[in-house]
This record gives sequence, C-alpha cells and structure tokens, in this order.
Amino acid sequence: MKKVYLDNAATTRVKDEVIEEMNKYYGELYGNPSSIYNFGQLSKKAVESSREKVARLINSKAGEIYFTGGGSEADNWAVKGILSANEKKGNHIITTKIEHHAILHTCEYLEKKGVEVTYLDVDEDGLIDLEQLENSIKDNTLLITVMFANNEIGTIQPIKEIGDIAKKHDVYFHTDAVQAVGNEKIDVEEMNIDLLSLSAHKIHGPKGVGALYIKKGIKIHNLIHGGAQEKKLRAGTENVPGIIGLGKAADIAYNNFDQKKEKLTSLRDRLIEKIEKEIPNARLNGHREKRLPGNVNFAFKYIEGESLLLYLDMEGISASSGSACTSGALDPSHVLMSIGLPHEIAHGSLRLSLSDYNTVEDVDYTVEKLITVVKRLRQMSPLYKKREE
Repeated sequence: MKKVYLDNAATTRVKDEVIEEMNKYYGELYGNPSSIYNFGQLSKKAVESSREKVARLINSKAGEIYFTGGGSEADNWAVKGILSANEKKGNHIITTKIEHHAILHTCEYLEKKGVEVTYLDVDEDGLIDLEQLENSIKDNTLLITVMFANNEIGTIQPIKEIGDIAKKHDVYFHTDAVQAVGNEKIDVEEMNIDLLSLSAHKIHGPKGVGALYIKKGIKIHNLIHGGAQEKKLRAGTENVPGIIGLGKAADIAYNNFDQKKEKLTSLRDRLIEKIEKEIPNARLNGHREKRLPGNVNFAFKYIEGESLLLYLDMEGISASSGSACTSGALDPSHVLMSIGLPHEIAHGSLRLSLSDYNTVEDVDYTVEKLITVVKRLRQMSPLYKKREE
C-alpha cells in the first residue's frame, strides 16, 4: 500500500542534512555553550551561527533572535512578557478569533488576571477587517497579536498593513509565524513586526525548539527564570543539537525558498482543482489566493471528519481534520466556526498539507482514494439520504 504523508502543517520530516548536523552535537561536540573553555565555546560558536541563519530567514539581526522550546513557548513569552514589562503603558490586547490555541488560551488566562482582550472577527475566507482592527485600538491598547498564516485554513493575513497600523498608534505587534516561516517571504523590518514566533519542526527541523524574534529596544520580561542564557532573557541550558537543527533547517529554507514555493503551489493548485472537479458538495476553506503554498482545506457535506481520517488512513494517507473530535472534544474547529461554517459542515472538514517531499503521484493517489472514501461515507450518512427526501 502506498504511504502518503499530508499532515505537514502538524509536523514535518526532519531532513537528512539536519539530522547529520545535529548528530555532531549529541556526540563529539557535546560541550555546554555557557562554559568558558574551548570545548564549550565550540558549541557556543555553533549556536551563534544558527542564530544568524534564523535571523537571515526573517531579515532580522542575529541579536534579536532568542531560542525557545518551540512555537507555543514563543507565543506565551511574547504576550505575557510584553504585558508584564509594560503594565503601566496599558493592559489591552487585540487578537483574532482564529489564532492558534497557544495565543487564545494565553489570552483567556490573562483575562482572568484583569487583562482586557478584543477578539477580532474574520470574514468567510478567514481575513480580518483592517478597519475593525484600527477602530479597536484604545488608549490602553498595548499589543496586537495576529497570526501570519492560519494553521488550519492557510489564509495569510495582511501583515504589513497590520504592522503599519500598530506603528501608527504606537502599539506593539506580535505575529505567530510558525506556519509562514519558510513558506512566505518575511521581512520584520519592512512589515513593522516587533515580535515573531517560529518553530523548527514546521520547516523540516527537530521538535522541541523554536525562537522568538524581539526587536531591539523592546522591553520584555522573562517567561523562564534561572540562569543567564539568551542574554539573561530565557534561562536554561541551551538545547544545542536542537538549535543547530533549527539553524540548518532555516539555512535550507532560505536557500531553497523559491524552488520550494513554486513546487508546493503547483501541487496545492492541482489538489484543489481535482477535488473540486471530482467531488461534489466540497467547499474550499480559506482564501483561494492569499493562502499558504502547501495548504488545502475542504469541508465535505454529509460526512464526519473523524471517519474520513480513519478511512484515508486505511489507504495509507495521513491527514488531519478541522473537527476537534479526534482530540476528545465534540465541538468542531473554532477556525471553521469563525468563518461561518455550520456545525454539520465544519465537522466534515479535511486538511491536506504538503511539503517538498510530496509528489504529483501523491496528489493523484490521494484524490483517487478520497473520491471513493467520500462516496462510501455519504452512502452511510443519514444526512446524505435525507437530502433527497
């Protein structure tokens, strides 16, 4: 049976070159970078080289990159750290209803502490209204946090325009760019981004390591206290192999950016075109043009997402659903609900996310099996039968 992995928005395969580079720092070069002797300084030099590679990917300065344990930590640090360090300036956050839970749950936590949060609506494609954003800014607004590109539906927000609005009103701007880094051109200077979160395992690096870009001069408090690592802002002995892996993955993403984007966009468009042509009652979720090159998200009427995933798995296809039922919840995705899908349709969603390891053959095989699976599930569905009554 053919094996097709189409859940790259969840995690990606670590590239062989990344593993090879990391292995050196598990074995022969295992020194602590905080040590002053040469053996430790070899690790420190490699860490700083990785910092430069990550910085180049988003056009920041190396000294503005701080390594973390992943994207969720970076999100938490950005929001909590800014609020803590600038509480006299304001305690109002503006975000959106379709953020990753690392942001939404952080905002919910802060609301219990007295922080005011405004959750912006999105349209049917998942885009915010810039006028609503600007009208939501108040005298006590401290931070705008809007994800660069949505992890479920792939919609890319007007980041530069958001950055311009934030700068105009002297408000900090953070973006969760975990899905966008390596897939979209990012220039933190041009886009007026003050803080940016990223993660290694979305760009063929290892799990458990990420980074937070903090623009020089911004006042932020620690999330983790202890030692003096990361210029005294993020305590804990550095995950040297992980950081090396992130640096190598960032280097590959930078050097192969145009080639990768062209390939993923072509595969994505082929997948969308074939699904729309071959499967009736299928709705593309997310903006048709302003979307990540490797993201395809469809809602299929009259079927349930979890069953769809299980049947595809039996055909060797790994994908994900917008329905949260697979994690034990009954409610469909907050993202799909926010773009206006009713429960019964949102539950029948499927996300197929591509990487540069995928091929045309993968796309065609997936559509072939998807046609059969959707037809089979609809024949079993009382909703599908009822539509003809």
